[in-house]
Amino acid sequence: MAAHYAEIRQDDAWYAGDRRRLARYYTHAPEQRRSLWGRRSVDHTPRRDQRLHVPLPGDIASTSADLLFADMPTITVTSTATQDRLNELVEQGRVHSALLSGAEQAAALSGVYLRVTWDRTMANRPLLTVVQPDAAVPEWRWGMLRAVTFWRELSGSTAQTVYRHLERHEPGTITHALYEGTADTIGRPIPLTENPETADLADSLDADGNGQTISTGIEELTAAYVPNMLPNRAHRGAPIGRSDYAAPLHDLFASLDEAWSSWMRDIRLARARLIVPSGYLRDDGPGNGSSFDEDRELWSPVNMPPNEANGITLSQFAIRVDEHQRTTEAITRQAAQSAGYSAQSFGLDGGGQPITATESDSRDARSMVTRKKKVGYWRYPLADMLHVMLLIDKAQGFNPATMPERPRVEFGDGVAESEQSTATTLDLLNRAGAVSAATKVKILHPDWDDTKVQAEAAAILAETGAAAPDPGSTYPM
Repeated sequence: MAAHYAEIRQDDAWYAGDRRRLARYYTHAPEQRRSLWGRRSVDHTPRRDQRLHVPLPGDIASTSADLLFADMPTITVTSTATQDRLNELVEQGRVHSALLSGAEQAAALSGVYLRVTWDRTMANRPLLTVVQPDAAVPEWRWGMLRAVTFWRELSGSTAQTVYRHLERHEPGTITHALYEGTADTIGRPIPLTENPETADLADSLDADGNGQTISTGIEELTAAYVPNMLPNRAHRGAPIGRSDYAAPLHDLFASLDEAWSSWMRDIRLARARLIVPSGYLRDDGPGNGSSFDEDRELWSPVNMPPNEANGITLSQFAIRVDEHQRTTEAITRQAAQSAGYSAQSFGLDGGGQPITATESDSRDARSMVTRKKKVGYWRYPLADMLHVMLLIDKAQGFNPATMPERPRVEFGDGVAESEQSTATTLDLLNRAGAVSAATKVKILHPDWDDTKVQAEAAAILAETGAAAPDPGSTYPM
């Protein structure tokens, strides 16, 4: 996993958007010393760092998450009792928040793991959690995850001694282990009770075997991998995902930062400066030099020729606004396209002019295609883990009445149609006589149930008089 972890470290530096982290990463990468964030002062003189970072990488990850989970997917099962329990698990477990967070991190770091666990001291239900890809060692068979070991460094670690908690998920079991090692070696296994962060796990372990295993009570694996995008071009044939920042995005991010830093440098250099004769300077005392008071209104006579050449001169350079703006917009547009998104998703190509819904959909088409691809990667692992939550809910006795069933996960279209567009569509359908009142209500209120839709349709027909009975043959002959 070393090569994959190294790529994640680079993606993580851009995702975090911390200038110091970017400088630290690229300074220690020999092949990147000539890049913006790899440069160092030649004379090693301490000076203010004038390099600026544009948080486009974070915006790309956030946009990906918004497109996927701005609205919670519809999760359904056939059993009413199971549906009620599933809704309770999703609501109380803050699953929507976990999915939003996981989708954003997956876009930046190539993927995430969904894990089902439980903690009776915290909640009387199974929990759905998200694990970072650089904290996992997966095992694959035929491209499918068959086991995974999650690891984390614990508190109490020092520069010489590092404590790591390993949590291995296999079908039917979860194994916990505590290791004492160094920064570079995992070291030797020690009892879980040796660290306060793992001591509570000792009471929940099975008595048989090595004393470090928990039986889940189900046959399914309690973890799933969600790739951001496939294939991974740097690791052909590997089932690991591809980050939205995959080549050539890193170079584009650095170029954008360089263009932005150059723009801000023009602004700094263009600040108005006054060049004054030495006679205008005030002596600040021995060793303190001289200064010029630009706010002073009255001046005592100075011994100097009163000509224009020796007077106060204003120095102010031009700012290349248009050149820098066109450059940064072009880089941003190319970066968005390379990541799989439309420029409009990042505020470009709008021009401030009102556009129709059709034009908006057309401009945002690339983002919608990328969203559909990612929906396919998320739908099945999410359904698997929701199913596992129901199975654990019953097997571990949280709700013995639960009837586990694999849920159906349906994502919306991802586009919120404007009221004007919806009204235009309904008007055209009504003129064509191709839609009933109930269907029109359902289009306008897709979240309403059939009873509410029929009641609203009946009210509309009554108010418009369309519900009046057909007079038939009541007219005199």
